[in-house]
Amino acid sequence: MSVVLRRIYEEDKILGGHRVLIDRVWPRGISKEEVHLDEWIKEIAPSSSLRKWFDHDPDKFESFKESYQRELNENSEASHKLNELKEIASDNRVVLLFGAKDKEHNHAVVLKEMIEK
Repeated sequence: MSVVLRRIYEEDKILGGHRVLIDRVWPRGISKEEVHLDEWIKEIAPSSSLRKWFDHDPDKFESFKESYQRELNENSEASHKLNELKEIASDNRVVLLFGAKDKEHNHAVVLKEMIEK
């Protein structure tokens, strides 16, 4: 199983695998043609209220992680999409693309962990 995290603004477009944008909002300044996505899964992004509360504050990351995992587990559409990614990752590399500047404290880190479980 291979799950790779990449910030979409620093992304190597040649990196192969199933390429998925996991943000709720399309990243500014990025054209859809240049990213070469396989899919854009808005449903597995954190809710707007959770994202705004977290505000990428490293001190809140553990609480954010717990709340985000709960959101994913309680939302049937998000759970279904997460299971699809797990299935894809069992045979292929999955590249999770995100826009956050902080590469260690964001929802992509949580998703990667959940997919690899």
